[in-house]
Amino acid sequence: MSDMTIAVLGGTGKEGSGLAMRWAMKGYKVIVGSREAEKAITRAAEMNEQLGGEFLTGASNPEAATKADLVVLSVPYTAHKATLEGVKDHLSGKILIDLTVPLQPPKVRTVHLPEGKSASLEAQALLGESVKVVAAFQNVSAEHLGDPNHVVDCDVLVCSNDAEAKATVIKLVEATGMRGVDAGSLANAIAVEALTPVLLYINKAYNIKGSGIRITGI
Repeated sequence: MSDMTIAVLGGTGKEGSGLAMRWAMKGYKVIVGSREAEKAITRAAEMNEQLGGEFLTGASNPEAATKADLVVLSVPYTAHKATLEGVKDHLSGKILIDLTVPLQPPKVRTVHLPEGKSASLEAQALLGESVKVVAAFQNVSAEHLGDPNHVVDCDVLVCSNDAEAKATVIKLVEATGMRGVDAGSLANAIAVEALTPVLLYINKAYNIKGSGIRITGI
């Protein structure tokens, strides 16, 4: 069991839900966040039914962020800035794990660099230095995360300017059954986020689902 409370903003989506269930199964207190509190409460109830117990609760994004020790952002890039602006006042002194990839539909299989170079760097610039932004989980298939009992065969690259925050997130990666790899400063998230459209291209080219990455030699 862990005393840490994790809020997953956008936790009603596939990737957010998958991570939320995996952490809940490991004893973390997990709050599913959404723009609409009722939607989050409903999704949390569905996940509890799937897991066979009362593991998760639901709340609006601001309420979830307020109650949490650590916040996870799992939203499409189009909702990235607005979601952060809505919870900014509730994040000071906390770790924010940003899963966002700046995909540009319909060309989701082609790398797109946003104005701030990466979603995570944009988050850090918007939130300020009082928030420890960590980039992680961008290259993990939501298809695999959706089944909490499925063993996900890939590594998770973790980037941040704060070494302690990175260490905390790597432990959370391990709790999901994957291996966390220290991938350097937040500037390196530019490369990590850019890997996602490459993996999406590989999925289509080889007619597979959920390709991932594995770092050799460790």
